[in-house]
Amino acid sequence: MDLIPAPRTVEGPWRCAFLFDTNTKLAAAPGTEGVARWLRSTIGTALGRELPPGTVGADKTLTLRVDPSLASEEYRLSVTEGVEIRGGSAAGVFWGAQTFRQLLGADAFRRSCVNPDAVRGITQQVIRDRPRFGWRGLMLDVSRHFMPKDGVLRHLDLLAAHKLNVFHFHLTDDQGWRIEIERHPKLTEVGAWRARTKRGHRDSPLWDETPHGGYYTHDDIREIVAYAAERHITVVPEIEIPGHSQAVIAAYPELGNTDVVDTAALTVWDTWGINPNILAPTEEVLRFYEDVFEEVLGLFPSTFIHVGGDEAPKDQWKASPAAQARIKELGLADEDELQSWFIRHFDRWLADRGRRLIGWDEILEGGLAPGATVSSWRGYEGGIAAAEAGHDVVMCPHTQVYLDYRQADGDDEPVPIAYVRTLEDVYRFEPVPPQLSTEAAAHVIGVQANVWTEVMENQARVDYQTFPRLAAFAEVAWSDLPASAERDYADFDRRMGSHYARLDALGVDYRAPGGPLPWQQRPGVIGRPIEGAPPNV
Repeated sequence: MDLIPAPRTVEGPWRCAFLFDTNTKLAAAPGTEGVARWLRSTIGTALGRELPPGTVGADKTLTLRVDPSLASEEYRLSVTEGVEIRGGSAAGVFWGAQTFRQLLGADAFRRSCVNPDAVRGITQQVIRDRPRFGWRGLMLDVSRHFMPKDGVLRHLDLLAAHKLNVFHFHLTDDQGWRIEIERHPKLTEVGAWRARTKRGHRDSPLWDETPHGGYYTHDDIREIVAYAAERHITVVPEIEIPGHSQAVIAAYPELGNTDVVDTAALTVWDTWGINPNILAPTEEVLRFYEDVFEEVLGLFPSTFIHVGGDEAPKDQWKASPAAQARIKELGLADEDELQSWFIRHFDRWLADRGRRLIGWDEILEGGLAPGATVSSWRGYEGGIAAAEAGHDVVMCPHTQVYLDYRQADGDDEPVPIAYVRTLEDVYRFEPVPPQLSTEAAAHVIGVQANVWTEVMENQARVDYQTFPRLAAFAEVAWSDLPASAERDYADFDRRMGSHYARLDALGVDYRAPGGPLPWQQRPGVIGRPIEGAPPNV
């Protein structure tokens, strides 16, 4: 069995029982119609099978059913003379269909049929499976380097193929604002474009002098959200506050700390790192971002809305008479509490509209907003503190699952960033710290890998950094594996032999096991390698 992620239980396989050929029919019981459409448009097209409607439970038929006795994302895939996929909901049926796709071989991952006469046989077996975590996420940063809409849709297909169900969409940062806001058009007229781009790490002397930018219209966002929903993926948007805001201040200078900075002279940032320009703590800024979030809520139905909150330097607030007067007026102790005031405002604002705030673990500083969920990125500590305080946590420690980090220490590794994190390192990531009590551990609602794109200028570079490590992460997120030290990496590595063929069929420009291919290298482009790496939890 070369399935990735590994299922919980497999009975069999025994003998060849089901032939997927031109006589195969598809029967969709109520509630599974969307999965049936996906099967016909992807697997049917890839293997040259029309999959006409059939009778539920008949031989030579692929039957889809919703079974309320199963958990929502749980499925049972049974192969006899026919195939039956039962799921606790349409999502469970869909994940079972993804497993069925893998059983049919790598050609099932192509966009068109290359061998219409091939006979696809599946041996008799029963697979029972359900995910370990409800939040199995990938964050994609499109602010540093914009990914056109078609690339985003392709990325959603790759997430679905790995049974990941949350797409964290990092839409705003110092280097670009990527979502149309009709009430504030300068956000995209000005904030979506920069004159040039640093090539490599911020210490690199190299520049790409080509202007860079782009943004998604409302209809683009609606299409992305709908496409994701068809694949049972939730899109969680991120709008950064109060730091990482130079692009918005370049568009609307009055939102910055005008008493200490000539904000009218700022442009969209063209390099990387922690930017000193931070939003002013004014009512005007709150109203502006309420406008922004009103439009965001109208486009994204997700319960969670990410507000960033990370890497917000307080130097401008310390120097600003207006910010200091605001601290005194609000009865706050310091600048950390002023940031907490920012976050708490939008925690209440979102809660009043039936949504939940999530932010990076810096939102703990100055006091955590009552309803907030924490994305724990600076190691495990923030997640541990939040979980012990009764807050939900998504574990995404940079030391383990930042996929912009380098995959080997060789000189040929393109633009080496930070620690070495190999395929095996990611496979041995354990999201739940052992020191958490059972009650606190229950607040770890999920896991997420993060793809920051400072040194990923195009789709091929995103592919290279993300894959094959995302396959290892997907197994950590989905499969109920033993402790990290006991996981059978040799078996996973063996199964990857089949999975590389699937990635090839999908057109993924992944890092090969032997290292970067000549066209994947970036000689002379400076990175930021760091020796050693913190251990797993």
